[in-house]
Amino acid sequence: MNNVGLLINGSTQEAAGGAFFDRQNPITGEVATRAAAATVDDALKAADAAAMAFPEWAKTSPKGRREVLLNAAEALKSRADRIVEAMADEIGATTAWAMFNVGLASDMLVEAASMTTQISGELIPSNRPGSLAMAVRQPVGVVLSIAPWNAPVILGVRSIAMPLACGNSVVMKTSEICPNTHMQILEALTEGGLPKGVLNGISNAPETASEIVEALIAHRAVRRINFTGSTRVGKLVAETAGRHLKPALLELGGKAPAVILDDADLDHAVAAVAFGAYMNQGQICMSTERVIVDEAVADPFVEKLTDKVRTLKAGDPREGKTPLGSVVDKTAAQRIQELISDAVDKGAVVLAGGVVDGTIIGATLLDRVSPSMRIYREETFGPVACIYRAGSVDEAVRIANDTEYGLSASVFGQNTMRAMSVAQRIESGICHINGPTVHDEAQMPFGGMKESGYGRFGGKAGIDQFTELRWLTIQDGPLHFPI
Repeated sequence: MNNVGLLINGSTQEAAGGAFFDRQNPITGEVATRAAAATVDDALKAADAAAMAFPEWAKTSPKGRREVLLNAAEALKSRADRIVEAMADEIGATTAWAMFNVGLASDMLVEAASMTTQISGELIPSNRPGSLAMAVRQPVGVVLSIAPWNAPVILGVRSIAMPLACGNSVVMKTSEICPNTHMQILEALTEGGLPKGVLNGISNAPETASEIVEALIAHRAVRRINFTGSTRVGKLVAETAGRHLKPALLELGGKAPAVILDDADLDHAVAAVAFGAYMNQGQICMSTERVIVDEAVADPFVEKLTDKVRTLKAGDPREGKTPLGSVVDKTAAQRIQELISDAVDKGAVVLAGGVVDGTIIGATLLDRVSPSMRIYREETFGPVACIYRAGSVDEAVRIANDTEYGLSASVFGQNTMRAMSVAQRIESGICHINGPTVHDEAQMPFGGMKESGYGRFGGKAGIDQFTELRWLTIQDGPLHFPI
């Protein structure tokens, strides 16, 4: 069992009154982590510390910020073994998924470091003689970052790297499901040389999450909020931020379609769809949940995909014998089982998988899914993909867009101009031609449409989110005023 405290003003502390909560291993039920359960007062102390540290960090040179972020990238990689263990214990993740998290998160820190010299402005021609007009970007103040459990290192680092690169201070509310994993990130940034108070970390018991978040959003020093998680909670965060007139960046749920056109390379599409649907047990916001295949190639494609899916077994990730690990907890497993059962009861056909053993669920593929089934609309967030057969390109696009979500999508076809025309018609923030729906790079503008949220992480898009654009003028020479 690991013990995790709060990080406030550069020091690890207990919560007020010594309160704590336990996170259990999803497979064994044993306590994996005992974490400090912050009170509202603890959270406000963290925000106060960030506010005190902000002015000096905002004045730090690009070189100074860059060195800290580069050092942190190395410190994070040096913690790979601890992160692998923490992710297996807290969320049932495989070693492959944990190492992928470490690698991409390190890249995100390096990319953020490179952006410290890209926070640029412009000179704007003025109609007033003797006036020099400028648009400049400045750090906003304290950023509240709220990161989820499913890709905990990637999304945890993403929530703080660009805010720090832009000269802001941060309070990170860690996930109740993976407090130890998120603490590894905070400690890596501290090892990188981040001054005390610039980054603070708050863990909380699940039942106090809403009051902690509300108190932090209301804190006068908090100027931006970024949240990655479910659409349901994202709406609550957005409502609270809106009441305080504070901008929020939201990356929420998804139900990604992969469209297989009649000229697709079927073997390539099968490999990409299987990865996109089942990596990390389908617990990725970009996971392929809907496979929309042209009727002309549906039978051979479905046969090939079924054969592939049957090879994707799930098991205890600590044994390292299977490509898939555990889903996050029994509640998630029960919800996934209910979605599968509802679909089968209404006429869906299980082509592979479908068996739930505690929190272990093998890769599952359903055919003949219709709008009458819950799984047609609801985000599965598990190792389940559904086949939809389309009689035309127009029908395929209609099915792809027949969802409240719009995060990621894929189109497969050897005529790339035709595939591009299909991609342009799909309502999603991200679309990959001949690539899986699960794809992220540190420098890309990442975000969704519709109920998948708004705003963009990554590269210069991240600079826009975490800086304030100001108009400044220097006025000289004779001036004339009407009064």
